[in-house]
Amino acid sequence: MSRGFAMKLAVGALCATFALSACAGGAAPGSAAAPGSAAAPGSAAATASPTPTELAGSASPSPTPGSTASLPVPTPAPSPTGTGVPDFRHVYVIVMENKEYSSIVASSSAPYLNSLIARYGLATQFYAETHPSEPNYIALTSGGLQGTSSDGAYDLTVPNLFDQIDASGRTWRVYAQGYPGKCFQGSIANAVVDGPGAAGEYVRKHNPAISYTTISANPTRCANITGLAGFDPAAADFEFIVPNQINDMHSSSTAAGDIFLRTFVPEITGSAAFGNSVLFITWDEGSTNLKGGGRIATIAVTPGMPPASRQDAPTNHYSMLRTIELAWGLPFLGLVQTATALTFPW
Repeated sequence: MSRGFAMKLAVGALCATFALSACAGGAAPGSAAAPGSAAAPGSAAATASPTPTELAGSASPSPTPGSTASLPVPTPAPSPTGTGVPDFRHVYVIVMENKEYSSIVASSSAPYLNSLIARYGLATQFYAETHPSEPNYIALTSGGLQGTSSDGAYDLTVPNLFDQIDASGRTWRVYAQGYPGKCFQGSIANAVVDGPGAAGEYVRKHNPAISYTTISANPTRCANITGLAGFDPAAADFEFIVPNQINDMHSSSTAAGDIFLRTFVPEITGSAAFGNSVLFITWDEGSTNLKGGGRIATIAVTPGMPPASRQDAPTNHYSMLRTIELAWGLPFLGLVQTATALTFPW
């Protein structure tokens, strides 16, 4: 039996549990869902995160660094859901920080990012959910704000993408630049050199995986969070990349982040693992309050995408999560149920 067919059967078994339910949570186990992240009408909000075992029934020539030369174009794997989203072999997500759309798109300070925009795809009406940073990371990985309203230390007992990926038989890694390891749960770590780019601080608020107790309380699963120096584009099906506070543009300039990405992104796009895969580069929030958290750039990179592809429909971090869940036949988490998926010509 193929993995895609087995996952379809498994989706039906959990449809009643997940497909109509929204996430709930907060800063402590058992807390109520935050306004705006309530369950869909007529459904009960989840109050505790299922373990990976409980979720097991869920459906489950290289370019030179800095260039955007095309890789050999593989045939896209068919969508397991019939939605037109391919069954990506790998999904990579890089989250940058605190820049409005206008600070990136067509900016002379971001020549590399704009070369990707010209060669691949851009969501032109993509908005963050709120301010400050951390709730947007939680939204992207759980389908709701889960009661987060600040850059605090949260211990959330809610269903999340990392649990879903494990339960589907896939694998994940978080590469958090400067992360000290050993399930570190401190708010900040001193600036170090860790992989490409400048030395900078690691901060917990930009690492959503450590906020979920199914990960933070489990040393084996915590080991999936590492620094960036050992980055391997083939190490896991889902790879979430968290640059440090200098390389992500948080405490530096657009140009500094663009230089980091020019060095780092070819490690993904120039690898054999990138065939039938997708890279999303997004930002946590902008500098305005448009739609809650500002208008931000979101770039989709996948082999064979027509140049200058665009999605002009309003989208947000829930849209990205929905796209990943569609690709892999996973149940929709929380507000993902009503989000618009990213619909590029993959």
